[in-house]
Amino acid sequence: MRWEELESNQPRLAELGRDRLLGPGVVLVGTIRRDGTPRISPVEPWVMAGDLWLSMMWGSTKAKDLGRDPRVLVHSVITARDGSEGEFKVRGQARAESDESMQRRYADEVAAGLGWRPEPGKFHLFAVDISDVTFVRYVDATGDQFVTRWPAGREFVRRGTGATTVGEPEPYQDLLDPSSLP
Repeated sequence: MRWEELESNQPRLAELGRDRLLGPGVVLVGTIRRDGTPRISPVEPWVMAGDLWLSMMWGSTKAKDLGRDPRVLVHSVITARDGSEGEFKVRGQARAESDESMQRRYADEVAAGLGWRPEPGKFHLFAVDISDVTFVRYVDATGDQFVTRWPAGREFVRRGTGATTVGEPEPYQDLLDPSSLP
């Protein structure tokens, strides 16, 4: 799935994703290292031409990871321990983009939007083919955990039952457009 499909099918979830992923200007990206262990790295995300894009320094280890194994997790930055801002997660496959015209377009948009200009042909550019979007937020006072998943089309709350425990999922409707559910 492309980012534009999320925007078309679930605009409220996509808007939240733009806020949580693009708002801070940096995300954490999980890749798989050569030895099979995970690597977490900061990356600047960008949405352009209907896709979620990740650019990386030429020859970076995270780019090499994606060259070997394209599985990727894009995770919003968390800045408060109470969990109220929530975690926005995108799972999928990174697709390398080496077309110089697309890299130029990306460089132009990033220069206008972020104030720095990557040099086409001298950075790695990946579009994320999205398989799953998950948003999880917590209510510190009650311990409740609210979960939204797309394209599974699931929303539920797990009520806090203790300081470190939650109950079984209960139906809950908040972010997803019910007319677009599978």
